[in-house]
Order: sequence, then C-alpha cells, then structure tokens
Amino acid sequence: MNSKKLTILLIEDDAIEVMKLQRTIKSLSLDHTVSVANDGEEALGYLQNNAVHPDIILLDLNMPKLNGVEFLSILKRDENLKYLPTIMLTTSSNPKDLKECYRLGIAGYVIKPLQYEDYVTKIKLLLEYWSINELIKF
Repeated sequence: MNSKKLTILLIEDDAIEVMKLQRTIKSLSLDHTVSVANDGEEALGYLQNNAVHPDIILLDLNMPKLNGVEFLSILKRDENLKYLPTIMLTTSSNPKDLKECYRLGIAGYVIKPLQYEDYVTKIKLLLEYWSINELIKF
C-alpha cells in the first residue's frame, strides 16, 4: 500500500501523552511529522501563524484555557481551517461529549485505551486510514 507521510498537529496538555504518541510513531517506523500544541489557544495561534497547515489534527478533549470542544467550535467557524480533519483523541467515553464533537464536525472520535499495546494498535489504524485519504493541501 502506498501511503503518504502525514504532518500531524497534536493538541495535548499532558507531556506523557505527547511522549506516548511520539514513541508509538517511532516504534511503528512511521515517517510522520508531529507538531505539538499544549492547549487550544496555542494551537489556534500555530494554525493562524503558519502558512502550511497539518494534514490532520489530533485533539484532546480536556485541556486548560481552551478545551477540545471550544477549540473545535472556533476551528469549524474559520473558512480556511474548517476543512482540516480533526480527530478527538481522549479518555472520555461520555456520550454527550461524543455527540457534541460530531455535531461540530469532528472527523473521528478515538478513546485512548489503558493498555499501551491497544493504544499502539489504535494509533496505527488511525494513521494508516488518514495516510491513504485524499487530503486538502492549502
């Protein structure tokens, strides 16, 4: 299968979760580039100040300053940014959170499993899926 190298914006305030994703990508021998924003405010600044946008955004739900739902609602109102595929990567299995994220236009909702091996499997599948999609370059 011919898959693309992805540029990923990870919006995550937990340093351990950031390291976990980076370690997972490295252990899977994937050549994706990951940029990190520690919260929604930082992510919006990153997106508005960079001419090149990520292929996908991995977004945590529970963060300080601007949480995942607040970030998503701002992102989806922006004519230039609203088409960026954004996947919620969270520990929340609350049906209310899930429904609200899909209402706002999330591209996917992935619950972080407790076991590292299960996490690796989910991330592998998620990145394989997005690396074969046709993505908008702007």
